[in-house]
Amino acid sequence: MHQNFPGQFKHLAPALVAQGHAVVAISTRDHAPMTWQGVKVIPYKIKRGSGRGVHPWVGDFETKVIRGEAAFHHALALRQKGFQPDVILAHPGWGESLFLNEVWPQARLAIYAEYFYQSSGGDVGFDPEFPVQDVGNACRVRIKNLNHTMHLDMAHAALSPTQWQASTFPANFQPKIRVIHDGIDTDVLQPNPQAQFVLGNQHTLTRQDEVVTFVNRNLEPYRGYHVFMRCLPALLQQRPRAQVVLVGGGEVSYGSAPKNGQTWKQTFIDEVRPHISDADWARVHFVGKLPYEAYMALMQVSTVHAYLTYPFVLSWSLLEAMAMGAAIVASDTPPVAEVMTNGVHGQLVPFFDVSRWVQTLVALLDNPEQRARLGQQARQLIVDQYELKTVCLPQQLAWVNGLKPA
Repeated sequence: MHQNFPGQFKHLAPALVAQGHAVVAISTRDHAPMTWQGVKVIPYKIKRGSGRGVHPWVGDFETKVIRGEAAFHHALALRQKGFQPDVILAHPGWGESLFLNEVWPQARLAIYAEYFYQSSGGDVGFDPEFPVQDVGNACRVRIKNLNHTMHLDMAHAALSPTQWQASTFPANFQPKIRVIHDGIDTDVLQPNPQAQFVLGNQHTLTRQDEVVTFVNRNLEPYRGYHVFMRCLPALLQQRPRAQVVLVGGGEVSYGSAPKNGQTWKQTFIDEVRPHISDADWARVHFVGKLPYEAYMALMQVSTVHAYLTYPFVLSWSLLEAMAMGAAIVASDTPPVAEVMTNGVHGQLVPFFDVSRWVQTLVALLDNPEQRARLGQQARQLIVDQYELKTVCLPQQLAWVNGLKPA
């Protein structure tokens, strides 16, 4: 179960099919029942919205109960048709799996333990530029975690992609959590010296160009967009040949929208643009969200890639960039430091230190030997520890098969 199936199960679900299991996915994706790589995908519909006047601390939980209720009735209909799963794999983040044990009490429930919210020590309160104003925020966070607590209480097992993300969960739940990353397909994601990326102005970038890349699903503070943008005036001035390419949309994936009514993208464009000449600004390219092949090509032509994140869920894009041999400058925040050793697989920089970011980016742009060494060692780490077919997927399959009732 995943509201946006396949999500984190995009490799695991077809692999289970290949082992001979009957695999069904329940999702809110708006389509008719279909089969995807051998998985029968059955959508369910949410028939009610959130109520008015709900206490702000419980509004988030109410939406999860509404989704859970809709999935519960959908599961009842499946049971009436004779469907009896042995194992339920669920991403609990949207509440859909809250009541599945009431429908199939004999099934083993295993959840994807992505992140347990904390009132301090994680993403909340990390950025002093956006302080938490609500004195009751810790209370709100406690209620927000109620969904996870309920799931962990009834789950037989849990899976987490990194040690740090697993460590955010309460100690009494830790024995249930197995750390196995989703996996990186290093056969597909690999360096390509002949790669080309075509910009919107039809200019083609290759490995012979100086290209600085920054990738988010959406351009927002949680992933350090504001810090990277503040690097641009000095970076562009010091690197007159550099082309800066930013990937990402203008929506909000994490945190809150800006209070000025604009997008985070435009907010920080407005902040830095007065400090950048027209000629330099012409070398800054916002390319929006890219098809996967185009994204791969961009990373393969990247000279230096910048990645930042609050202490939060680790982006697939970092490990994908490592697999493609990119020379990376990343924020020295968990769980980044879990997968990247400073000076070995990339350069780690304090999240908020704009001058250090500029200095480190410029130094790496100036040093092709170091870029090659860091990129090669980053890829080797992914091949050795995070490779999909030889490392992660076999561990995931063994974990799932170990969940089946005797």
